[in-house]
Amino acid sequence: MKLYKTSQGIFIQKKDLFYPVVETNWDLFLNDDQLFSKMEKLIQTTAPLPHGIPETAFQAPIGAQELWACGVTYLRSKVGRQEESKAAGGSDFYAKVYDAERPEVFFKATAHRVVGHGNQVAIRKDSIWDVPEPELTLAVTSSGKIVGYTIGNDMSSRSIEGENPLYLPQAKTYDGCAAIGPCIYVPAIPLELDTRIRLEIQRNNRIVFKGSVTISQMKRTPEELVAYVYRACSFPAGCLIMTGTGIVPANDFTLSSGDGIRISIDKIGTLYNTVR
Repeated sequence: MKLYKTSQGIFIQKKDLFYPVVETNWDLFLNDDQLFSKMEKLIQTTAPLPHGIPETAFQAPIGAQELWACGVTYLRSKVGRQEESKAAGGSDFYAKVYDAERPEVFFKATAHRVVGHGNQVAIRKDSIWDVPEPELTLAVTSSGKIVGYTIGNDMSSRSIEGENPLYLPQAKTYDGCAAIGPCIYVPAIPLELDTRIRLEIQRNNRIVFKGSVTISQMKRTPEELVAYVYRACSFPAGCLIMTGTGIVPANDFTLSSGDGIRISIDKIGTLYNTVR
């Protein structure tokens, strides 16, 4: 099942049918350890809509949740970070993080810096090398239970982070720095390891980059990442956690205004955004 936050309210999708949710508080509805069971019971007593929900109504599936992110969880990400920070002498840091017991986790954004499906992400004006980072994103309750998944785009200013790893917050956190959506996928069991993430970047009506990876290539488990994010932080409304990227464009590629970014993850759907 899929859970949508829209301008028309909250909806559950099962197969091709959409069911309205009476609860209007997104945070209260999402932050439930028994979310799948609650959704199953609700659609048994609710009549579906006679029509679907237009994509223009979709909103980013985030409310009071903080958006956190994890880095260097795939080998390709480690190599990319080493390449970008080599001149600054920081490349060894990323090798150590990849092999360390403690993962890299960092705060990404609150809701007002996040956009949803169909909206525009941003690149910083003081950056000259920018890429999208397609990431499986976890929906986690306040107790630390993973109840769902969504698609995340962790926009990154590689020129800023490469200049000095200590500039990571500036490279990662700014208005329009992330996109998530189009929904929260709420399954009865965790996603399979062969689940594939796909990225496609379009410019002037042609594809200028595409790549894919399975989540089996992630060095750390989702549960491990959640445990570290929650180790010393509380999240009253739950949390969304990006799990890192395994798709990194070549060093001679950078995003431009007007580019289209299409990220698809098996069973979840497709998140599409343009660069403003």
